[in-house]
Amino acid sequence: MKVHMRPTYFALAALAAPMTSLAQASDAVTPAAVVKTYADIGEAVFTDALAGSRDLQDAVDALLATPSPETLEAARAAWIKARESYMQSEAFRFGNPSVDDLEPMVNSWPLDEGLIDYVDPSYGGATDENEFAALNVVATPSFSLGPVQVDASKITPELIADTLQEADGIETNVASGWHAVEFLLWGQDLHGTGPGAGERPWTDYAQGADCTNGNCDRRAAYLSAATELLVKDMQSMADLWSDDGTARVALEADPEAALGAMLTGLGSLSFGELAGERMKLGLLLHDPEEEQDCFSDNTHNAHYYDVVGIQNVWLGRYTRADGSVLEGPSLAALVAETDAGLAEELTADIAATLKAMMAIKTAAEGGEAYDQQIGAGNEAGNARVQAGVDGLVTQTKTIERVIAALGAESTIEGSDSLQ
Repeated sequence: MKVHMRPTYFALAALAAPMTSLAQASDAVTPAAVVKTYADIGEAVFTDALAGSRDLQDAVDALLATPSPETLEAARAAWIKARESYMQSEAFRFGNPSVDDLEPMVNSWPLDEGLIDYVDPSYGGATDENEFAALNVVATPSFSLGPVQVDASKITPELIADTLQEADGIETNVASGWHAVEFLLWGQDLHGTGPGAGERPWTDYAQGADCTNGNCDRRAAYLSAATELLVKDMQSMADLWSDDGTARVALEADPEAALGAMLTGLGSLSFGELAGERMKLGLLLHDPEEEQDCFSDNTHNAHYYDVVGIQNVWLGRYTRADGSVLEGPSLAALVAETDAGLAEELTADIAATLKAMMAIKTAAEGGEAYDQQIGAGNEAGNARVQAGVDGLVTQTKTIERVIAALGAESTIEGSDSLQ
């Protein structure tokens, strides 16, 4: 298996004994056994995320059938609950090309939400970078996309996936996935770094005279289609990990190379993605637009469960959505057979990062949302977030040493924000 490579800040090559000698050194823990645990956890976490997306679809169907404050709140709660499993799945990105191929449809951000629906006048209109930034498909049944006249009179999953997603090749034209649904449930968060999330009224889905902000029928059609598409895409992700799934088969075909893929995923999520693009950038700019779950103010949970996902892969243990525990031979155990101290160090580093993320989460659940914590002048909140960044950077450095100890080939994605 060829390890998936990207432009990087850290680049690591084989620096220690060959993997074959490591495998021969132990009958108890082998690369093949570790890879099987990894794939089994992948199947479980993506299956849980799929189930969460189906629960979300049920809640959205109930909202659209009977719009009310209660059904809107239930749909929002289902979205937040489903994110717990999905964010734990992100530890399987970066090292697995088949996962990365599907990820843009599912979790792309940030988005120019004006592509989808109405926005506040302060949002502005089309820009030189994106002429579709304020297209508002909900209110626009026909529009030109280059030389093509698009018939959007019926909003379908196919229209979203094939025409709107990354329209005109622009990455911020995010029309599908978790964040498109999030925007349709919460609306824009207009509070900046002050308290408060998006406040979309339930009447945006009411029909007839109770409809607010116009086009409630088309808005409902978009939400329904986007949720249906999300379930379909989550099914495709879960299928990657079945017995004959693309991701599992590729990993199990070459377990020694698969260890590099696993560590690429852990290191790249830790460093370039989470510490850099999702946390440090927003902290540097004090910009709530740079927080991941920006409409719902759920970012504290997103970051926390990303680190839980990293810990799951390292320890070879996953607590499923139903409370059952899946456990098997782990990377930590494999490393411990050659360097117990190093294995203990990374276990402690990840635990320390998780503690820092819990401090952010606890503050948010106590009333100080993540966007408030990164606000200019909030010294305590800024320090809390910086502690999370520092923990991620520290654990990445230890992951580098693990890669070297295993003699694995791995490339960890970087971030300009951390340089």
